[in-house]
Amino acid sequence: MRPDILNPLFAEVRAMKGVGPGLAKPLERLGLERVKDVLYHFPANWTYRKAVSLLDVADVGSNIIVTVTVMDHRNSNNARAPLRIFVADVAGNYLTLTFFGRNGGWARNQLPVGEKRIISGKLERYGDELQMVHPDHVVLVDSDTSPGLAEPIYPLSDGLTNKRMGQLAGAALQDVPDLPEWIEPTLVAGRNWPNWTAAMGSVHRRDDQSVRDRLAYDELFSNQLAMRLIRAAMDKRTAVPVAGDGSLISLLKLPFALTGAQKRAIAEIEGDLAQSRPMLRLLQGDVGAGKTMVALMALLRAVESGMQAAMLAPTEILARQHYAGLQKLLAGMPVNIAILTGREKGSLREATLMGLADGSIHILVGTHAIFQEAVTYKSLAVAVIDEQHRFGVSQRLMLSRKGRGVPHLLVMTATPIPRSLALAAYGEMDSSILDELPPGRTPVETRVMSQDRLAELIDGVARHLAAGKQAFWVCPLVEESDKSDLAAAEQRAEMLRLRFGPQVALVHGRMRGAEKDAVMERFVAGETRLLVATTVIEVGVDVPNASLMVIEAADRFGLAQLHQLRGRVGRGSEKSVCVLVRTTQIGETARARLALMRETNDGFRIAEEDLKLRGAGELLGTRQSGDSPFRVATPEQVRELIGVAADDARLLLERDGGLDGPRGQAARVALYLFERDAGVATLRGG
Repeated sequence: MRPDILNPLFAEVRAMKGVGPGLAKPLERLGLERVKDVLYHFPANWTYRKAVSLLDVADVGSNIIVTVTVMDHRNSNNARAPLRIFVADVAGNYLTLTFFGRNGGWARNQLPVGEKRIISGKLERYGDELQMVHPDHVVLVDSDTSPGLAEPIYPLSDGLTNKRMGQLAGAALQDVPDLPEWIEPTLVAGRNWPNWTAAMGSVHRRDDQSVRDRLAYDELFSNQLAMRLIRAAMDKRTAVPVAGDGSLISLLKLPFALTGAQKRAIAEIEGDLAQSRPMLRLLQGDVGAGKTMVALMALLRAVESGMQAAMLAPTEILARQHYAGLQKLLAGMPVNIAILTGREKGSLREATLMGLADGSIHILVGTHAIFQEAVTYKSLAVAVIDEQHRFGVSQRLMLSRKGRGVPHLLVMTATPIPRSLALAAYGEMDSSILDELPPGRTPVETRVMSQDRLAELIDGVARHLAAGKQAFWVCPLVEESDKSDLAAAEQRAEMLRLRFGPQVALVHGRMRGAEKDAVMERFVAGETRLLVATTVIEVGVDVPNASLMVIEAADRFGLAQLHQLRGRVGRGSEKSVCVLVRTTQIGETARARLALMRETNDGFRIAEEDLKLRGAGELLGTRQSGDSPFRVATPEQVRELIGVAADDARLLLERDGGLDGPRGQAARVALYLFERDAGVATLRGG
């Protein structure tokens, strides 16, 4: 049960004063559903101001705070011209306040002639005049809401202002309890870190790296503690050793020779399977490194031993692709393979459930449907989870309860994990890495093109399709919006159909599963030639004849996602090309990302560079980079904190009285606070 001291932080955000349905919606879009979420919605940046009494040309370019007297309002006969309000400081130095659009009426009310006001904003020079466009604050001289010298700038959503977000953060801080300390005392003293309560107050009031380090460490520590509890709980349970006699593996007709990395991974996995200690292993491999073949060896070892195996995929498309691929590889072998997703209904579903229960189905491929209580196995011995970052630790543990003993668990990811974060994200697992590609895989050539050359690009696509080849065209949005200038898949598909007709297909995440699968099946069969899509195709889609990938607004994507999308091509014998279409105005970071994509196809290097460029984000949660205490941390700082947190968690469990000691009781609070569900489950005996 969650400690009572945390109850105020887990109250719904709708219960906060002033949060009605209108404000709740933008908060929910940001994932801010509870008071705790508001607290952890940290500033993404800060505005720094200089308090001055006199206006000075030397301060041009700076954000200033100054007290002024309103001298005059001046309108132009042109309705589109801005409102100009003239103000002066105590020495009579003039400043023009400029307001565009609908802000004129508000400005007249806030700045009446003859009155004094405190204003803040960026001081600029316009010809011979000093100017401030749209001051960010206009307040009464005796107001208690004067702008501060440092103001937090929060990530926002439509309908939510920075001022309102700051007010909500202030209200949430009033509910902050005084939590007991879970960090080792000498570490807190040595780093000069504040306690958790003080750190939460400071992070919204000033930009202090030591405060961010403290809060980042809390997340890492709770994560490391949860991982150790999971590993300890798993080690207490036994698995059925899986040896196998090689009778099925010897019948496999592989399409290519195994790489050295595949052979090493298979040997490590077989060593784990032979033990009564449950395997808990992470298999990392770049796009096309042959993870599925390694997983198949583990699945067949279970069947050779007279037991069952399951393979879990995050999407129906990927599950059906795995099912078709395994059926092809296992054709003619005495192995019964079935699929179970949300689409399987009625008698087909019942037959599958009966086959699992009586053991006549040897291998099950499916989505999260294979977690359901109604799904029982006669003797599940091995479970493989593909694209594990789409599943939580709790879901993995749920699957682990489906066998007679604890099933051996192999989790795979084609998203290379920076080595500096692997310990933090997967500290409870052993790890195998596929760092070689099978022979014959040609690196994908990557080009960058401005969206101004779209017509030229479409001509190139026409030549590509005329040669009998297929292509992907990825857009960041499903439909156009007047609030965004990003490319939208529906509109792009309509435009391309004007040129290419029924050769163009469309798939996106809002479509029903059966509809998406039907579109993908026609594309795989070559019935359509150009697939316009959102990032729904990011994971697992395998179409060897598709050798061109176009990604619109590529500068708006992260490196890891671009690498995954690029990995959808280059799967056949043809040379493949990925065209990254950038917007016309891009920043230095986006430019660096695109340059790196042009330079390398190495996913592990890309992952490390992505960490350097964007920060770590929340390691195992839902917040993305930019919203985390790691926002300004270097990979080296993150790596160092991970190591310290791992040692601290170990000392707590081994030396400091474990979870029953004073610090252990405080650590229980941290597990709930950071919602490390799997760690909490072990406390409950789950």
